[in-house]
Amino acid sequence: MIFIFDKIKYFTDLIISKLIMNNIKYTFFLVSFFLIVGMLSAQRMSKEEYINRYKDIAIEQMEKYKIPASITLAQGMLESGNGNSRLSKKANNHFGIKCHKDWKGKKIYAKDDRKRECFRKYKNAERSFLDHSFFLTERDRYAELFKYKITDYKSWAKGLKKAGYATNKKYPKLLIKIIEENELYKYDDKNASSKYSSRKKGKDKIITPEIVYSKETDFEEIEIKGNNRKIYLNNKKKFIYARESDKIGSIAKEFEIYKWQVYKNNDLSKNDSLVAGQIVYLQKKRRKGAQKFHTFCENETMYSVSQLYGIQLKYLYKKNDMKEGELPKVGHKLLLR
Repeated sequence: MIFIFDKIKYFTDLIISKLIMNNIKYTFFLVSFFLIVGMLSAQRMSKEEYINRYKDIAIEQMEKYKIPASITLAQGMLESGNGNSRLSKKANNHFGIKCHKDWKGKKIYAKDDRKRECFRKYKNAERSFLDHSFFLTERDRYAELFKYKITDYKSWAKGLKKAGYATNKKYPKLLIKIIEENELYKYDDKNASSKYSSRKKGKDKIITPEIVYSKETDFEEIEIKGNNRKIYLNNKKKFIYARESDKIGSIAKEFEIYKWQVYKNNDLSKNDSLVAGQIVYLQKKRRKGAQKFHTFCENETMYSVSQLYGIQLKYLYKKNDMKEGELPKVGHKLLLR
């Protein structure tokens, strides 16, 4: 302890002596040094600041993709060092997601398990949160997670480690500790959006249950099941037309799939219901269409186009470099491939 104080005294005396000697060179260096240190300290984001800044996005992702907001926030805080890591600052990558073979966006290289590894780079933090949702919902190895309740953050934390999200054996404990210390579990409430979100709800929903009408002769009929249910093929994916009596649960039961698969296959949320004549996919839609373009027509939406061509809605936005919720002008050519 005495040694430390001696060092501080020595360093202080050095600064004073340099000032007295009016040695501009050294004085300028030391003043600059302390200014830089002060600026770096001031720029560091605290846990509270991180939570307040990103809780709304985490809640929105929970509502759309059924991933607990507490888990999303805890992972973001852990992986990004509360938004202070090089990856989060330079690349807006809050979850340490690597490039992998399917990544076609911008890249950044950093040390992880190996010296130089490829990580995804995003335009903003919100895209990182969105890609985190895509990452978990699109990969089969994480499918088991969605069997847990949204409020069961402990099972989600353990399930992420089991599915191979992280190599650290203590990963579940670290997430649970962050969640409990910061009371992040309160954001897993089904009414979290109205209780805690500071964002105003816009009139335009990203995902909407518009009816997608088309003639049955437009698509290939591949089989007829019991109750005279016709199954069609579009973009190599099976679908049916909803009847008046159809509900998400009844379709899931009829075709022996999970309810969440019906929602996911058709870009629907739990608040959406089916309408007679609506296209309902029984399989996950593809990332691209069979043809190159679609000319956007009046009364269409991005959702209706995605259903009409059997393309996942998020990829339709990506291919056209559009933000979710944007609507193209009538006559605009949308890229499908």
